[in-house]
Amino acid sequence: MHGTVIKNTGFWYTVLTDDGCEVDSKVKGNFRLKGIRSTNPVAVGDGVEICVNAEGQALITAIDDRRNYIVRRSTNLSKQSHIIAANVDQAFLVVTVAHPETATTFIDRFLASAEAYSVPVVLVFNKTDLLSDEERRYQELMVRLYETVGYECRQVSAATGEGTDDLRTLLGDRVTLLSGNSGVGKSTLLNLLIPGAGARVADISDAHDTGMHTTTFSEMMPLPGGGWIIDTPGIKGFGSFDMEPEEIGSYFKEIFKFSKDCRFNNCTHTHEPGCAVRQAVEDHYIAESRYRSYLSMLQDKDENKYREAY
Repeated sequence: MHGTVIKNTGFWYTVLTDDGCEVDSKVKGNFRLKGIRSTNPVAVGDGVEICVNAEGQALITAIDDRRNYIVRRSTNLSKQSHIIAANVDQAFLVVTVAHPETATTFIDRFLASAEAYSVPVVLVFNKTDLLSDEERRYQELMVRLYETVGYECRQVSAATGEGTDDLRTLLGDRVTLLSGNSGVGKSTLLNLLIPGAGARVADISDAHDTGMHTTTFSEMMPLPGGGWIIDTPGIKGFGSFDMEPEEIGSYFKEIFKFSKDCRFNNCTHTHEPGCAVRQAVEDHYIAESRYRSYLSMLQDKDENKYREAY
């Protein structure tokens, strides 16, 4: 039988077969994908073949070719990746400028990773109803920055519903990955977009103004108006997986644009003379925050290890 993986609990995979049945399955034997050092060989969104053994257990025996996927650093094995989801049409990265504050480094690493695997991203700025005047001005600057770079941005409040009708339009008949740090309101947004989803919502930790994990596994859920949302656990950090140092700049749209004018074709944009990228940073055509994020990803490679995104 053929189907799509719609839930991954770490040990079991729920497969929605092409004829509409849900089958709990396991991975057959020591199943690994060639060329991908990943802690999970199968991800939500994968098309798979399953068969039932003599004991009546459904086993995943093959995976369809992926058109894209997005990965993060494994929480336990620092030199391995964890595939968050596969075969998505777009990603909604939910961020907040306060309560808690999403680090720009995290945003930029997510965007670079999505760029590397050809996943379009919409930045969803949530909790607009909680912002002070100063925080609202800062959010407007953030929106202007990322829209100038070339990313769609939406300002919403999952708590009040403000701005969410526009999100529903973007979701129609697409497979959308919903991602972000813990505490940014993904579960509240999900419950609004899919009534009855039952996603658990946790309070923000007063001590650190940070979120607590409420989603513990990835799940693909149908939208009332067509399409699917893939809900994922809150993510802390992204490493520069499957990227050579000279490739990282090409995943920052504005750095790639200015790099064409660098004196040297192999410019790393760190120290070389005639570097058009560093000049663009000085001239404020490239935001310093974006350039710092680029340098932090280079440092991952220089030190041959993966860092937290903060």
